[in-house]
Amino acid sequence: MNDPGRETEDGEQGPAAAATDLHAFAVALRRMNGEINRLVHAFAGDHGLHATDVQALAAILDADVPMTPKRLREHLGLTSGAVTACVDRLERAGHVRRVRESADRRVVHLYYAADARSAARTYFRPLAEATDAARSRFTGEELAVVLRFLAAMNEELGTGADRHRR
Repeated sequence: MNDPGRETEDGEQGPAAAATDLHAFAVALRRMNGEINRLVHAFAGDHGLHATDVQALAAILDADVPMTPKRLREHLGLTSGAVTACVDRLERAGHVRRVRESADRRVVHLYYAADARSAARTYFRPLAEATDAARSRFTGEELAVVLRFLAAMNEELGTGADRHRR
């Protein structure tokens, strides 16, 4: 149970300590993850996709450089066969395009299809609106701290996943 007066791991007590203790973070992160997963699974189901397909779409959308099947495999931690099946499903459903852009015809880049991006934006609009509403409750300085925390969490989780794969 999340007790607002509980003692933190460093011995602090009271509501301020409870707001920053590890348990409070774990509960909040699990709840947010559950809500996002609910949306992802609904999107996947409505579009005849697997939840992993939606993770692949997000990876393609968020990539700083054009995504390749190899990078997607590494990002998702899947076998090459599983990634091929995933990309095949996404391409058949009109969500991604495979493009051979380089002189080396073996190099394939994956792009999120424009029509599919529009459909995803529409579907995930409630998430965007909730994010915007929540952001409006904080100052720019507070949001900068939140973004630093989320970036640090992603870095730590990525490092942990890398350690786990070894």
